[in-house]
Amino acid sequence: MNVSQNDGSRSEPDAPQEPDAPQEPDAPQEPDAPQDTMTDPSSPAGPSSPKPPEPRAASRWRRRGRRVVRVLVVVLVVVGVWSIGSAVFGPPGVGHFRSAAGRAAYVEAYDRAMALLPEPTAQYDIQTDFGVVRAYEWSTDETARTTPVVLLPGRSSGVPMWSVNLAGFAAGHRVIAFDALGDAGMSVQSSPLTSMADQAEWIDQVLRVLAPDGVHLVGHSFGGATATAYARLHPERVRSLALLEPVFTFGYPPTRFMAWAMVASLPLIPEGVREHALGRIGGADGETESQDPMAVMIRTGTRHYSADLPTPSPLSEDEASTMTMPVYVAIAEHESLAGGERAAQRAQELLPRATVKIWPDTTHSLPMQEPEALGNELEGFWSAAG
Repeated sequence: MNVSQNDGSRSEPDAPQEPDAPQEPDAPQEPDAPQDTMTDPSSPAGPSSPKPPEPRAASRWRRRGRRVVRVLVVVLVVVGVWSIGSAVFGPPGVGHFRSAAGRAAYVEAYDRAMALLPEPTAQYDIQTDFGVVRAYEWSTDETARTTPVVLLPGRSSGVPMWSVNLAGFAAGHRVIAFDALGDAGMSVQSSPLTSMADQAEWIDQVLRVLAPDGVHLVGHSFGGATATAYARLHPERVRSLALLEPVFTFGYPPTRFMAWAMVASLPLIPEGVREHALGRIGGADGETESQDPMAVMIRTGTRHYSADLPTPSPLSEDEASTMTMPVYVAIAEHESLAGGERAAQRAQELLPRATVKIWPDTTHSLPMQEPEALGNELEGFWSAAG
């Protein structure tokens, strides 16, 4: 396994020759989502008290999270539908940019989004059986020997999605973040990923180089599903597992999102119809064109990158029985792609010792909306896990 490292500098690996973009198949129908009936188990009974004014920094990050939330919801649902269609109708392939010009546009957008993050202390390009994985590290002399916190992003989000969380996570821990193989980012896939076991395998090959003594694993959205697969297949290497709005893990996304995503993913529909469908998914027309650097990066990636990844399945009882590490599950109150209250209930059934919380006034972009509160809660969770 080959590893190249650059301290702090951000450079891109050589891109493979771009194959022709595959035709997108029609997406299959998802089963109807059951009605949500559970209340937030973490909320005390009785009337709520007035909220104190939030700190200025928290308010700023909350506003920024709300600006990009609709774009993220659109991207994650549409990409999820395409992934389902690929898994059902077509053979696995290799994710790739559709053109050199598209890749150049994405790299420019990626660099602007990365500029929002604290400067990494190290950058790695690690060769695995499935391609070269781009990883970044944030550490100090004080945190270098701590159990690393490893971050797995949602689809099309990459490392930049953690921009508002990194400073808090890195204050007391060594932090490692990846761009996922087979998805838009600086990692370069070379072999098909045919199953969630393949997903877990490339992660394990990276962690055996960067964090051989165990990790605190954190995953958002599809990254939560991938983190779950890794934790159940390599439980001895996971000190703790934090799942933030994990999709296809404790249930399916709501049917209304899937229906509009199917419309938006049709290849030959008029652009106006597509934009209307995207607006319905996100909650309001016209907000899919946000100029926030992260939103631009996500939009550019979905426009120019053809992802080809396995679709996860909800966790079974047998699979959950292997997950003996401490588990934290965060579910959004609104616009939850994880499955909302029903997913929280299922998580508690499968993992009775897990901490399961429904976060009030949040959506699928929960990590961006509550960076300080989430960071404080995870810090306590990691400390207890050891």
